[in-house]
Amino acid sequence: MAETSIDARVLDRLFAVIDSRRGGDPDASYTAWLLAKGPPKAAQKVGEEAVETVIAALDEDTDALASESADLLYHLLVLWAARGLDPERVWDALAAREGVSGLTEKASRTKE
Repeated sequence: MAETSIDARVLDRLFAVIDSRRGGDPDASYTAWLLAKGPPKAAQKVGEEAVETVIAALDEDTDALASESADLLYHLLVLWAARGLDPERVWDALAAREGVSGLTEKASRTKE
């Protein structure tokens, strides 16, 4: 994996900025606008960005994939903020899966 000067902590910093926009002026901030629209709009945007990310991946355009992935992560963080989900809960869920086979983890989930 290539070294980079930016690491995953950028997501925590981005979430803090997103959360600070809660209750902000929707005419002055796209993030405030999304948060004002609530979880349904934020979820819709995640879906749209996920599709765009898949298209970029299938087009084998790595620059577009990087850009669309950034958009997807941003909108996912907005959705978490809209639903009041602290990223720490997601990081904890990921940490609990670390070192566990994906097949084993998936089999351990309860079926509904």
